[in-house]
Amino acid sequence: MKKIILASQSPRRRELLKQIGVSFEVIPSYMKETIDPKETITEKIEMLALEKAIDVAKEITEEALVIGADTVVVLDKILGKPSSQQEARNMLQSLAGKTHQVISGISIIDTKTQRQCTAHQVTYVKMREYGVEEINNYIASGECWDKAGSYAIQGLGALFVEEIKGDYFNVVGLPLGLLNNLLKTFGVNILASFIQEES
Repeated sequence: MKKIILASQSPRRRELLKQIGVSFEVIPSYMKETIDPKETITEKIEMLALEKAIDVAKEITEEALVIGADTVVVLDKILGKPSSQQEARNMLQSLAGKTHQVISGISIIDTKTQRQCTAHQVTYVKMREYGVEEINNYIASGECWDKAGSYAIQGLGALFVEEIKGDYFNVVGLPLGLLNNLLKTFGVNILASFIQEES
């Protein structure tokens, strides 16, 4: 299998790649995220993923596939990561009883050929009705920090979720089905490589 580099410091993305048996190296991108207001949300998220991949790929001298990714929560507008307890509280209150979108962009760059491939995945998440006490308890758990939309579906945040339509792993932060399809276009077959390693 070609060398794979994950241009992200997200522990959730690292865990998901390990889950499917992918061997990879982490070289996070520290680029400043800028958004063009003229772009659609899906264009924005794809561009952010691509820019992260480019930021890391330009420093790599060996042959490798660099994966950039970005995930946002959308309810009328983009809900980013909370910077304060009040911001987290406001986000969670706005999500209660409503359906929002989780959109992830993935971009892969081949450092040898400079070929790029970028796509996005959308998942719909419906939250149940919940009140201030539950929100405050959740914030007190500390899980809301560094999470788009102020919740983690793979943790205690799952208690707020009533229904999802689409890729669960997309909500965690890395749509594995989409990633697998993109890697195939670069000649990487995860299942075939896994079987060869096991035999």
